[in-house]
Amino acid sequence: MSATTSSDFGALEHEWGARNYHPLPVVVASGQGAWVTDVEGKRYLDFLSAYSALNFGHRHPGIVAAAHKQLDTLSLTSRATMNDQLGPFLRDLCALCDMDLALPMNTGAEAVETSLKTARKWGYDIKGVPDGQAKIVVCENNFHGRTTTIISFSGDPSARDGFGPFTPGFITVPFGDATALEALFVSDPTIVGFLVEPVQGEAGVIVPPTGYLRRVRELCTQHGVLMIADEIQSGFGRTGATFACDHEGVRPDIYCLGKALGGGIMPVSAVVSHAEVLGVLTPGTHGSTFGGNPLACAIGREVLRIMATGELQERSRALGKHMLARLRDAGLPAIEEARGIGLWAGVQLFAEAGPARGYCEQMVGRGVIVKDTHATTLRLAPPLVIEAADLDLALDTVLDVLSQAKMV
Repeated sequence: MSATTSSDFGALEHEWGARNYHPLPVVVASGQGAWVTDVEGKRYLDFLSAYSALNFGHRHPGIVAAAHKQLDTLSLTSRATMNDQLGPFLRDLCALCDMDLALPMNTGAEAVETSLKTARKWGYDIKGVPDGQAKIVVCENNFHGRTTTIISFSGDPSARDGFGPFTPGFITVPFGDATALEALFVSDPTIVGFLVEPVQGEAGVIVPPTGYLRRVRELCTQHGVLMIADEIQSGFGRTGATFACDHEGVRPDIYCLGKALGGGIMPVSAVVSHAEVLGVLTPGTHGSTFGGNPLACAIGREVLRIMATGELQERSRALGKHMLARLRDAGLPAIEEARGIGLWAGVQLFAEAGPARGYCEQMVGRGVIVKDTHATTLRLAPPLVIEAADLDLALDTVLDVLSQAKMV
């Protein structure tokens, strides 16, 4: 079969691909900035940004140039040797995070897995927890990836059902409830880490109560527990700050980073922490063939250069404030709540409005790519480089589609 139309490409994907995704009915062939074009030449505003992997938009000129330049010299080495991009990348990443050491990986799930291994090793070597007893606290409605260990503490049945047995050693608390967290810390001295999304993305862009992250930081310090911030979606300007933790002046013990760190070109992730924490890892205890490869590091260095200017963080703050105001002021019967921070919003629909998926398909039909989560929520996350006029153009479509909702 020679594929030329969206239907052709969709049929090929359906025939030959595993059925673990249900994509929106659009076949993207090219992209630039906040816009993508399908195989028939129709243009769309990307209001998803590949779940925040495209914070800098499609084919950011500086990032693309850095990738091309590196491809002309050296693309891959293993960690069996050093390369001339890794050291500068690690230095610049630690400077952005105000940390001592960084460990590069590839995907966000790998970064989370790395943080869990590190926290356990730190718990045994530094905190003195008896071997095999270390516990890590996580939050309800979390999303940190889909590896076997990570789904072991997921509350999503679709991620867990049929994949056991599960990895032990995790305790769940309500997100945003510092009192419940404190009670756990007091009752169990074998807790070594608290893994938290500063803003829960997959759950529907859930922003915690003001002061929650500051209290988490205080409790972790008081009880000798590592605060592990999963900033894979919330980092690199998405919330209007370099990291979501910055809004409360909080620095965790471990950052899990990914998605936008790859500049919209390739998977790049990292764990960044203090020397005392990452120092527990020694040669042979952890690694990755592709982690820290020169192409990834060259791309990451350009991402860090862009972030160091602060321009995109400010852009995210200003445009995000405008986006949230438009969503909240619309007064549409279908919208139960519009919540968010920076250029990141969750539009919660009333159950009577029907599944969010149907509205996403209507929006795609009208040239705006929006994705649903948890049946009744729309996620809005345009690239941080989006023009103000294009932001309003997309919001016009989103609100017009929702204005036609038939409540049942």
